[in-house]
Parts: sequence; C-alpha cells; structure tokens
Amino acid sequence: MNLILLGPPGAGKGTQAKRLEERFGVVQIATGDMLRAEVRAGSEIGNQAKAIMERGELVPDALITEMIAGRVARPDAARGFILDGFPRTVVQAEALDAMLKAHGLRLDHVIELKVKDDVLVERISGRYTCAGCGEGYHDRFKQPKVEGVCDVCGGREFTRRADDRAETVAARLDAFHRQTAPLLPYYAAQGKLRSVDGMAAMSEVTEALAAILSGQG
Repeated sequence: MNLILLGPPGAGKGTQAKRLEERFGVVQIATGDMLRAEVRAGSEIGNQAKAIMERGELVPDALITEMIAGRVARPDAARGFILDGFPRTVVQAEALDAMLKAHGLRLDHVIELKVKDDVLVERISGRYTCAGCGEGYHDRFKQPKVEGVCDVCGGREFTRRADDRAETVAARLDAFHRQTAPLLPYYAAQGKLRSVDGMAAMSEVTEALAAILSGQG
C-alpha cells in the first residue's frame, strides 16, 4: 500500500501519516526529515545536498527522487509507504511516477486533506515540538498533559520553527496554491485522487483515511 498525503502546510499530514503508520504497518517518508538525516549521516546524497543548500540553492528534484528510491527499497518499506512533503509540483510527480515504475512499484492512493486557509494560520502559528524527541504540540489543540513536560520523553525544552510565525504563513500558503494545487488534477486524471475533510476532529480524519485505505471509503 503506497500513498501520498497532499495538503497545505498545517493540514495535519505528518500527524495522520504517523497514525496510519501505526495502524497499517507502512512507513512514513517525510522528505524534509529524511534529507536532514542524510546530511547528518554524511551519506553521499547527504553531502551533495549539503553543498547545494550551503550555496543557498534548492535541492534538485533528481536528488530527492534518488533519495526516495533508496528509502522505499529498505526492508521496512516492504508493506508500503506514505509520502509526506513530496511531490510538490507536477514535474516532481512525473519524476516520482517514473522512478516507481522503474522499481516495479506504483501509487495506490493520493489523498488530499482539505482545510481552509484561515484555519491553517491558527494551526501553524500555534504549533511547537519537543526539542528532545520531536513530539508535536499546539498552543490550543494539543498541549502536554503536564505543563512544560513532554508526554513522550519527559523533556522540558520545546522549540518553534521560525517559519511558523503567523506573518510567514500567508506566503507559504500562496506557494502551495501556485505550485502544489496543480497536483490535484494530475492525480485525478489517474483515478487515484480522494479527498478528506481535514477540518474534522483528528480522530475522524484518521478514520476517514483508514476507510479509504481499507477499501471501505
């Protein structure tokens, strides 16, 4: 079972991917996290990407696709994967399709999480993570059970992404609508696109996604 979760920043893709990972035994592939891990590990791809980023340039699509190809070939991805953060453009989608075909793989589902822009501003600007384990929290929607203490690792240090400030969110949403929204008709033409109401409660979104993956939605 191989799928892509689509949606603007703050739509809940990462949270839902983790839930589906636990339920279906597939692996979440968050390309941003994976790229940073490759850089930290000093791998060949990581070193290439680091040099490119240090020049202030974007990592080429071909390098990201190569990185994904290596990831989906690992044993833990045998039951399937969830792509979160890639593709972002139709060109990337075409490259992904070609790579998967070359490896005898295919996408089973592309699911869009639909959320209103004004709600996203609140979601994004209020989120923060544990500096120790990376567990995510939110000022309004998900606070630690004990104030100032991470539920998972007990850490007491939390961080907020600089680009999660409310004043930067509008630009990120604009970029999504310009670059990523064209993916919807691309995958619809392949008969793979489904949509889920990302405005619903977190558990309801999970169940809607699970129904699609189980062939009941």
